[in-house]
Amino acid sequence: MSFEDEGEKQATQSHEVIVVMVPFPAQGHLNQLLHLSRLISSYNVPVHYVSTTILSRQAKLRVQGWDPLSTPNTMMIKFHEFPVPAFPSLPPNPQTAVEFPSHLLPSFYSVLHLRKPVAKLLSVLSPTTKRLVIIYDAVPSIIQDVVTIPNGEAYSFQPLSAFRISSYVWETMGRPQGIDDHIAKLVPSRASTLTPQVMEFINKQEAHNKYSSGAIFNTCRAIEAPFLDVCAKVNSRQWAIGPFNPMEVCKTSGHKCLEWLDKQIPNSVIYVSFGSTTTLTDEQIKKLAVGLENSGQKFLWVLRDADRADIFVGDGRAHELPKEYEERIEVNGQGIIVRDWAPQLEILAHTSTGGFMSHCGWNSCLESITMGVPLATWPMHSDQPHNALLINVVLKVGIVARDWMHRDDLVESLAIENAVKKLMTSGEGEEIRKRMLELSKAVKRSVAEGGDSRLDIDDFIAHIRR
Repeated sequence: MSFEDEGEKQATQSHEVIVVMVPFPAQGHLNQLLHLSRLISSYNVPVHYVSTTILSRQAKLRVQGWDPLSTPNTMMIKFHEFPVPAFPSLPPNPQTAVEFPSHLLPSFYSVLHLRKPVAKLLSVLSPTTKRLVIIYDAVPSIIQDVVTIPNGEAYSFQPLSAFRISSYVWETMGRPQGIDDHIAKLVPSRASTLTPQVMEFINKQEAHNKYSSGAIFNTCRAIEAPFLDVCAKVNSRQWAIGPFNPMEVCKTSGHKCLEWLDKQIPNSVIYVSFGSTTTLTDEQIKKLAVGLENSGQKFLWVLRDADRADIFVGDGRAHELPKEYEERIEVNGQGIIVRDWAPQLEILAHTSTGGFMSHCGWNSCLESITMGVPLATWPMHSDQPHNALLINVVLKVGIVARDWMHRDDLVESLAIENAVKKLMTSGEGEEIRKRMLELSKAVKRSVAEGGDSRLDIDDFIAHIRR
């Protein structure tokens, strides 16, 4: 349906409140705001999910745990797919000194061209509702025309952990309680986790955060209570309504790796995946391969490059493994390698999965916590080093696979082997697993009736319906 047709249709429908969702152009962000759309639409609030043609298609293709096109309570989610100027969809560079996926930067700037179509959409929707609510993620310049909408108001979505955000405001707030000195000394600088070019993009966007009437967090007090309290000193109004991902997951993808997991015993498999923005060098891939095999542990390894800006064009790099490696581990029944997009939620929810070697993106951390799977942390860039610190030092539900302090060093196969054994077969690993299971139960209580997250989303819906 064209924009004009959609606008004409909406003009004949009145709603107490309408929500417009504007995600940042990267997989982890698209995914979080699509899950948030599902939650808000379950309150019979219409949601308009705005993105580019390519990114909208990507979000719907990769969402897990529900079908955004057919689930009854999500029929109120409407997708707006706008074209933007062409940008180079470059392959990732595995040799870059800083592992942030800088090849995606052109797409970040390209998506800023959504400002005009978003402004037009807001003007069309405004007469059909008492209140028009815009939830934006890291690109506030796109929604700056909300100030011209008499019944419009904007809310910032915080796609990062409260720990990451609070670590930056802690000093300026006079070191309030919530982050002790020991943890504060371990927090990496922002400059060490991002490239100067990305910092420039972020700084230009932060100037537009003045439009926000409050902040929404994809977390809960069971995970991050003290850090949410620190953030509350900056955000006069905030809601922690996560985790957004489904708590219970059914096997719906039909992926072959799930059939392999079905044949394994409970908690016997370590799942290895470094997300959609990470690319390892060939040398590091070989070290990882040897370490996994020498651990003697069953493993499911998602081996793929970081996403291009357009995931539907271009072929991924052919990763070179040790001679006859893949055939050997499959014949021996030790492991399976997945070279395409994997159903991560279904893998983490599987009873055979007992550990997760992860880059520690916030989506992955929340999904692992929700499913009660302890982590072996391998942070790469952005918020990932902070999340690893939260997982290992604060929550104590993971172990270190790659130390951020030695991020410039190759992780040797022996270190990988030892990390896998520690997580999967040691007494310490078993204690970590017990703590993770308890945390998982607490998180599930938080999203259940009467839980903190449920109360916060109820309050948010009541606020926008006021």
